[in-house]
Amino acid sequence: AKDLTDDLRAVLQRAFGMFEEDGYIDTDKVSVILKTLGHAYDKHELAKAIKEEDEDDSEQLDFDQFCRVICIFIHDVDEEVDDEVLQQELKEAFRLYDKQGNGYIPTSSLKEILGALDDQLTSDQLDEMITEIDTDGSGTVDFD
Repeated sequence: AKDLTDDLRAVLQRAFGMFEEDGYIDTDKVSVILKTLGHAYDKHELAKAIKEEDEDDSEQLDFDQFCRVICIFIHDVDEEVDDEVLQQELKEAFRLYDKQGNGYIPTSSLKEILGALDDQLTSDQLDEMITEIDTDGSGTVDFD
């Protein structure tokens, strides 16, 4: 994989962490993460990239393999501009749900967003993700 900026590595680490179990994520979550980050991809190209990294056909990727696959699809444009655009898009989406401008949104809104991004996720899986994100159990999440 190309050298990642610290910002991009942090974004990818957070995305990976949302789905990670025992240091791996299921390969079917890569498309969810690409969609979440707002990157277009060709299904066949993605499947080919995953197959190249998933040599043992475990249908799981570690963080480095995940980064190599993701970078194929997000390094098409200038990296720094890309990070800025991504941050802006994420802030914009966040603002839509933070109607009062409090700096946080209810976890129910985040669940709605995640559910819309991947209709394959069950309610239990969404609840599990929310529990991992809302570590203090406040029922709200801030932008970070």
